[in-house]
Amino acid sequence: MKKINKRKTLIKIFATFSTILMFPSLSLFSKPAKANIKKTTVDLIVVWKSKRRMTLFYKKKALKSYSIRLGFNPRGHKRREGDGRTPEGNYWITHKNPNSSFHKSLGISYPNKQDEKYAKQNGFSPGKDIFIHGGPKNFLKHFFFDWTEGCIAVTDSEIDEIYNLVQEKTPIFITT
Repeated sequence: MKKINKRKTLIKIFATFSTILMFPSLSLFSKPAKANIKKTTVDLIVVWKSKRRMTLFYKKKALKSYSIRLGFNPRGHKRREGDGRTPEGNYWITHKNPNSSFHKSLGISYPNKQDEKYAKQNGFSPGKDIFIHGGPKNFLKHFFFDWTEGCIAVTDSEIDEIYNLVQEKTPIFITT
Protein backbone atom coordinates (compact mmCIF):
# COMPACT_ATOMS: atom_id res chain seq x y z
CA MET A 1 0.00 0.00 0.00
CA LYS A 2 2.87 2.37 0.75
CA LYS A 3 4.29 1.85 -2.75
CA ILE A 4 0.96 2.86 -4.28
CA ASN A 5 0.80 6.03 -2.18
CA LYS A 6 4.40 6.93 -3.02
CA ARG A 7 3.74 6.32 -6.70
CA LYS A 8 0.60 8.48 -6.67
CA THR A 9 2.47 11.23 -4.87
CA LEU A 10 5.36 11.11 -7.36
CA ILE A 11 2.93 11.20 -10.29
CA LYS A 12 1.17 14.22 -8.76
CA ILE A 13 4.49 16.02 -8.21
CA PHE A 14 5.63 15.27 -11.77
CA ALA A 15 2.29 16.43 -13.21
CA THR A 16 2.37 19.66 -11.22
CA PHE A 17 5.90 20.59 -12.23
CA SER A 18 5.19 19.62 -15.85
CA THR A 19 2.16 21.91 -15.79
CA ILE A 20 4.26 24.76 -14.37
CA LEU A 21 6.86 24.27 -17.11
CA MET A 22 4.21 24.20 -19.84
CA PHE A 23 2.18 27.08 -18.36
CA PRO A 24 4.62 29.48 -16.68
CA SER A 25 1.82 31.89 -15.78
CA LEU A 26 0.74 29.35 -13.13
CA SER A 27 4.12 29.45 -11.43
CA LEU A 28 4.62 31.27 -8.14
CA PHE A 29 7.98 32.44 -9.45
CA SER A 30 6.54 34.56 -12.23
CA LYS A 31 4.45 37.68 -11.82
CA PRO A 32 0.76 37.12 -12.49
CA ALA A 33 -0.29 37.90 -16.04
CA LYS A 34 -2.06 41.21 -16.37
CA ALA A 35 -5.66 40.49 -17.18
CA ASN A 36 -7.78 42.90 -19.10
CA ILE A 37 -9.56 43.78 -15.90
CA LYS A 38 -10.20 47.45 -15.50
CA LYS A 39 -11.36 48.90 -12.21
CA THR A 40 -14.47 46.75 -12.44
CA THR A 41 -16.45 45.54 -9.49
CA VAL A 42 -17.05 41.81 -9.67
CA ASP A 43 -20.76 40.99 -9.38
CA LEU A 44 -20.52 37.19 -9.03
CA ILE A 45 -17.96 34.60 -7.93
CA VAL A 46 -18.40 30.96 -8.99
CA VAL A 47 -16.36 28.12 -7.48
CA TRP A 48 -16.21 24.65 -9.06
CA LYS A 49 -14.81 22.40 -6.34
CA SER A 50 -14.18 19.35 -8.55
CA LYS A 51 -12.26 21.46 -11.09
CA ARG A 52 -10.44 23.43 -8.37
CA ARG A 53 -11.38 26.64 -10.22
CA MET A 54 -12.82 29.98 -9.14
CA THR A 55 -14.04 32.50 -11.70
CA LEU A 56 -14.90 36.16 -11.22
CA PHE A 57 -17.78 37.54 -13.31
CA TYR A 58 -19.06 40.97 -14.27
CA LYS A 59 -22.39 41.29 -16.11
CA LYS A 60 -22.36 37.52 -16.87
CA LYS A 61 -18.93 37.79 -18.50
CA ALA A 62 -16.00 35.86 -17.04
CA LEU A 63 -13.23 38.27 -16.07
CA LYS A 64 -10.61 35.92 -14.68
CA SER A 65 -10.26 32.37 -13.42
CA TYR A 66 -7.99 31.06 -10.66
CA SER A 67 -6.69 27.67 -9.61
CA ILE A 68 -7.75 27.05 -6.00
CA ARG A 69 -7.22 24.74 -3.03
CA LEU A 70 -9.99 23.64 -0.72
CA GLY A 71 -10.54 22.03 2.66
CA PHE A 72 -8.49 18.91 3.42
CA ASN A 73 -11.62 16.74 2.97
CA PRO A 74 -13.23 18.51 -0.02
CA ARG A 75 -15.92 16.04 -1.18
CA GLY A 76 -19.42 16.98 -0.13
CA HIS A 77 -20.99 19.97 1.55
CA LYS A 78 -19.63 21.28 4.83
CA ARG A 79 -21.89 19.99 7.60
CA ARG A 80 -20.04 20.46 10.85
CA GLU A 81 -17.12 22.25 12.43
CA GLY A 82 -13.83 20.46 11.81
CA ASP A 83 -14.97 18.26 8.92
CA GLY A 84 -12.43 19.84 6.53
CA ARG A 85 -15.04 20.41 3.84
CA THR A 86 -15.66 23.52 1.80
CA PRO A 87 -19.35 24.51 1.79
CA GLU A 88 -21.56 24.26 -1.30
CA GLY A 89 -24.41 26.59 -2.13
CA ASN A 90 -25.27 30.27 -2.38
CA TYR A 91 -23.43 32.66 -0.09
CA TRP A 92 -22.03 36.21 -0.25
CA ILE A 93 -18.90 38.09 0.76
CA THR A 94 -19.40 39.42 4.28
CA HIS A 95 -16.24 41.43 4.87
CA LYS A 96 -12.66 42.09 3.79
CA ASN A 97 -9.68 41.51 6.07
CA PRO A 98 -6.39 43.15 4.98
CA ASN A 99 -4.56 41.63 8.00
CA SER A 100 -5.50 37.96 7.66
CA SER A 101 -3.30 35.15 8.93
CA PHE A 102 -3.19 34.12 5.25
CA HIS A 103 -2.12 37.46 3.75
CA LYS A 104 -5.59 38.92 2.94
CA SER A 105 -9.04 37.38 3.05
CA LEU A 106 -12.66 37.75 2.04
CA GLY A 107 -15.25 36.41 4.48
CA ILE A 108 -17.96 34.06 3.17
CA SER A 109 -21.43 34.04 4.77
CA TYR A 110 -21.24 30.40 5.88
CA PRO A 111 -23.25 29.12 7.71
CA ASN A 112 -26.52 30.17 6.12
CA LYS A 113 -29.95 29.42 7.64
CA GLN A 114 -30.12 25.95 6.04
CA ASP A 115 -26.64 25.06 7.37
CA GLU A 116 -27.59 26.23 10.88
CA LYS A 117 -30.91 24.33 10.78
CA TYR A 118 -29.22 21.08 9.71
CA ALA A 119 -26.55 21.37 12.41
CA LYS A 120 -29.11 22.18 15.12
CA GLN A 121 -31.31 19.21 14.11
CA ASN A 122 -28.28 16.92 14.33
CA GLY A 123 -26.83 18.33 17.54
CA PHE A 124 -23.54 19.84 16.44
CA SER A 125 -21.96 23.14 15.40
CA PRO A 126 -21.94 23.97 11.66
CA GLY A 127 -18.60 25.76 12.00
CA LYS A 128 -17.77 29.28 10.88
CA ASP A 129 -14.96 31.47 9.55
CA ILE A 130 -14.91 30.33 5.93
CA PHE A 131 -12.85 32.62 3.68
CA ILE A 132 -11.23 33.12 0.30
CA HIS A 133 -7.63 33.77 1.31
CA GLY A 134 -3.98 33.69 0.32
CA GLY A 135 -1.62 30.77 0.35
CA PRO A 136 0.28 28.97 3.10
CA LYS A 137 3.78 29.89 4.23
CA ASN A 138 5.03 26.73 2.48
CA PHE A 139 3.98 27.51 -1.10
CA LEU A 140 4.69 23.94 -2.31
CA LYS A 141 1.85 22.76 -0.08
CA HIS A 142 -0.50 24.89 -2.21
CA PHE A 143 0.37 22.95 -5.37
CA PHE A 144 0.10 19.44 -3.98
CA PHE A 145 -2.67 19.36 -1.37
CA ASP A 146 -6.07 20.61 -0.38
CA TRP A 147 -4.87 22.04 2.89
CA THR A 148 -7.40 24.50 4.36
CA GLU A 149 -9.92 23.85 7.12
CA GLY A 150 -12.72 24.47 4.60
CA CYS A 151 -11.71 27.76 3.02
CA ILE A 152 -10.86 28.55 -0.60
CA ALA A 153 -7.16 29.34 -1.05
CA VAL A 154 -5.31 31.12 -3.85
CA THR A 155 -1.75 32.48 -3.94
CA ASP A 156 -0.90 35.72 -2.16
CA SER A 157 -0.50 37.64 -5.42
CA GLU A 158 -3.88 36.34 -6.61
CA ILE A 159 -5.68 37.33 -3.40
CA ASP A 160 -4.20 40.83 -3.79
CA GLU A 161 -5.89 41.09 -7.19
CA ILE A 162 -9.16 39.48 -6.05
CA TYR A 163 -9.27 41.64 -2.91
CA ASN A 164 -9.20 44.79 -5.05
CA LEU A 165 -11.96 43.58 -7.41
CA VAL A 166 -14.47 42.08 -4.97
CA GLN A 167 -16.67 44.12 -2.64
CA GLU A 168 -18.77 43.15 0.35
CA LYS A 169 -22.17 41.59 -0.49
CA THR A 170 -20.85 40.07 -3.74
CA PRO A 171 -22.67 36.74 -4.28
CA ILE A 172 -20.58 33.57 -4.37
CA PHE A 173 -21.91 30.26 -5.71
CA ILE A 174 -19.94 27.16 -4.70
CA THR A 175 -20.72 23.91 -6.52
CA THR A 176 -19.23 20.43 -6.92
